[in-house]
Amino acid sequence: MADYELVLEWLNKAEEDFGFAASVIEESPYYAQICFHFHQAAEKYLKAYIVAYDLVFEKIYDLPVLLKTCFQQDPKLREILEECKFLNRYYIEARYPVHWPTSYGKEEAQKAELAAERIREKIRTSLKSLFPSNP
Repeated sequence: MADYELVLEWLNKAEEDFGFAASVIEESPYYAQICFHFHQAAEKYLKAYIVAYDLVFEKIYDLPVLLKTCFQQDPKLREILEECKFLNRYYIEARYPVHWPTSYGKEEAQKAELAAERIREKIRTSLKSLFPSNP
């Protein structure tokens, strides 16, 4: 059985990333960073699911690969594959300026928010049966 507290920790961290990015999207011009936080939220939601069902946990950031792990428990999660592919481009692999995206605008950040929201809702709904009191 999964460690309920660990699953909640992943969900809470995902909520923090999602909440932060959603809260600044209207007033901040730092859209690449906002998109990165939506990716981070999605990653943490998927990892919460993986931990909840005791699936093989890998320290990776590739959303489609993480989602593929989730398919072992529920193949219906394929419904969010396109969102995972879309958000995957926002992960910043290197922390050096030559690799930082700079051309994202508000519209792009809003699309990232919608994709992250769909992943968020699908994962949280899926976890309700296992943990009815999840946040």
